[in-house]
Amino acid sequence: MLVLHAPAADLGALAAMSAAPAVLVGLIAGPRLDRHRRRPVMIGADLGRAALLLIIPIAALAHRLVMAELYLVAALVGAASVLFDMADHAYLPSLVDRNHLVAANARLSATESTAEIGGPALAGVLVSLLTAPIAIAVNAVTYLASAAILATIGHPEAAPPRAATPPSWRADLLGGFRALFAEPLIRPLFLTSVTSALFGAFFFALYTFFAVTTLRLTPAMLGVTIAVGGVGALVGASLAAWLGRRLGIGRALILAGLLEAAFTLLIPLAGGGPARAMAMLMAGQLFGDALGTAFLIHAVSLRQAVLPGEVLGRVAGAFAAGAGLATVVGALIGGALGGAIGARDTLFISSAGLALAPLWCLASPIWRLKTAPA
Repeated sequence: MLVLHAPAADLGALAAMSAAPAVLVGLIAGPRLDRHRRRPVMIGADLGRAALLLIIPIAALAHRLVMAELYLVAALVGAASVLFDMADHAYLPSLVDRNHLVAANARLSATESTAEIGGPALAGVLVSLLTAPIAIAVNAVTYLASAAILATIGHPEAAPPRAATPPSWRADLLGGFRALFAEPLIRPLFLTSVTSALFGAFFFALYTFFAVTTLRLTPAMLGVTIAVGGVGALVGASLAAWLGRRLGIGRALILAGLLEAAFTLLIPLAGGGPARAMAMLMAGQLFGDALGTAFLIHAVSLRQAVLPGEVLGRVAGAFAAGAGLATVVGALIGGALGGAIGARDTLFISSAGLALAPLWCLASPIWRLKTAPA
């Protein structure tokens, strides 16, 4: 955006392009993920993301960087990211006992949060001192590091059983959606995920645009602000298990989702000069990300605990496809609304929509759930 001065509608299209692969990857790769070892898939996705991101600084140095190229790289990196996340979701239960899934997911989230604390701040400094394409090259190196770390895992991954007559892709696809909708504890999580993705995509498309063009934050200020979200996510990862024990996982999950939506209101309410606006954004990031992380940890752990391991990849694909389609639609709507009524009003609408998402869980058996069923 800073290099090409893209308007809100173009940013919505770019956000939609980066989310669109979730639909295809979820529908195509998800049904087959349960037929393969998951760790090699994760390593391949990391290597692919690193190679793709390096295209941007190379094109920029050659003075050939155009918006169409960003669209293509965003789409392919988005596809690899979705594939990695699906494989990661299905891989974790093979490493830990199901009674420890919340703790394991909390530790993974804490690791990601630590990266978010330093990453955006460093990226903002790099953009200020160097250029945005060079900062992207640094990001590519992080994916190489991730692939190297995954390769060091010593726990052997069992090969999935092979049927004498493998089911068709269509049968696997339908099996994933059937398993999802047949389980009363998983169906509302899916509907919540789709609703959150639809309205959350408004922020996905407009957050940086709003912070830079409306609030006049510099790249370095924006990087520090986003890094505070990493601190919040780290806090949420630390508190998730405690909230589950204190309130029961169902009520902890729903309450975290509702409060997360409430704190996102601080973002469109921000104003009054860059310093004051930055403080409000930081508060929204801190508390919103903390509660959002706690929600996600319990939601993912519940899916992993309730569903049998042999369908986790297919169900993860169904979740990715549903949320991906909602994100595409939401990013396009958000970008269009941002250009028509302004980014601030669009983000107010997004916050109101996000508050609706946890109501799917509130109207389900999840509200009464104290602990994850065996």
